[in-house]
Amino acid sequence: MNQRPIGVFDSGLGGLTAVRQLRRLMPSENIIYFGDTARVPYGNRSRDTLLKYARQDMGFLRGFDLKAVVIACGTVSTNCLEDLQAESSIPVIGVVEPAVRRAAEISSARRVGLAATRASVSSGAYERAFRRLDPALEVYPLACPLLVPLVEEGRCRPGDAVIETVAAEYLLPLREREIDTLVLGCTHYPLLTDVIGALMGPSVALVDVGAEAARACRDLLSCRDELAQRPAGSVSCYTSDRAVNFQRLAATFLGEDAAVPIQQIDITKY
Repeated sequence: MNQRPIGVFDSGLGGLTAVRQLRRLMPSENIIYFGDTARVPYGNRSRDTLLKYARQDMGFLRGFDLKAVVIACGTVSTNCLEDLQAESSIPVIGVVEPAVRRAAEISSARRVGLAATRASVSSGAYERAFRRLDPALEVYPLACPLLVPLVEEGRCRPGDAVIETVAAEYLLPLREREIDTLVLGCTHYPLLTDVIGALMGPSVALVDVGAEAARACRDLLSCRDELAQRPAGSVSCYTSDRAVNFQRLAATFLGEDAAVPIQQIDITKY
């Protein structure tokens, strides 16, 4: 048993979809979440900038005496994970390997699409992970840079002409590749499940990278006998921009009506 909290960070609110899954799988855990909303999106940044931001994010979370960190950001996971793991004394879990294992497991046609940020796609991390697991599996990566800012603005519901048009512009080429599995390579994208599912059709399975990372975290803590034991866990959220803006959309990402504590911090101090 280990009662210390789990830390989670992302460039904005998208990582709350991973928190939602962590709470579903491990309801007794306390979770500390940081969303770097002042600097969202990360997807168009250079690797040097990403590493600087990620180290600051980790520096802030280290102050909470955590037992593990989930990087609920596809861009940081694909560009900085090894550096952050080498610099950390606790487990640091990214979204790439768990999602790749799940996609390879369920794809019968061995044709998998990847929708992600520009930085994630250019890193080649997903292709390398798929190649290590199954060299025969065909992977079709596609950068979708406008999806994150649209989701952050709440433009994520079916019937919204803007998000449906942008999603179709990006994803129809993947449908033409006759993929049977699509990795949603950013934790913002699960909010677009209905939009993307309708666009791709019922024959294409969607893999939620945040959900797979949450499962990997649960499995790791279980193996280490470090799952918390308390009647109910809690979520505390921190943001680098105005807390009121974060609060406005947090319930949508978490799938909960209950308000969670949100505090603004100066991330540049870390």
